[in-house]
Amino acid sequence: MVESGWRPTVENYLGRVPKRRILEAVREGAGEQAAQLIEHLKKGDMAKEAERLLADTGWLPEPLRMTGTDQVATVDAAEDGGDGAMLPEFLAGDDEETPADEADEPPMIAAE
Repeated sequence: MVESGWRPTVENYLGRVPKRRILEAVREGAGEQAAQLIEHLKKGDMAKEAERLLADTGWLPEPLRMTGTDQVATVDAAEDGGDGAMLPEFLAGDDEETPADEADEPPMIAAE
């Protein structure tokens, strides 16, 4: 996301989260001292200053972060031919046969 040019701004993130999250972002991206500099500000001013402090740090909100292990697992599953190893158990067992008593039942029709 950072490589594509996304930056945390007041409009796209900082103005939409509580002050606590703004301070967490600044702590992670710019350090504890930077967070202490803005913790006394009102939310609007805090968001503007946080945007300035985070501008060149490459900080991303947690939902936008990608870990190297997740990317590797996705690539490995695709290269393996998608054999279902990465699927949850209830999805991986699609090749099981339907029990005979379920297969013989006629479909249910709703009453009018």
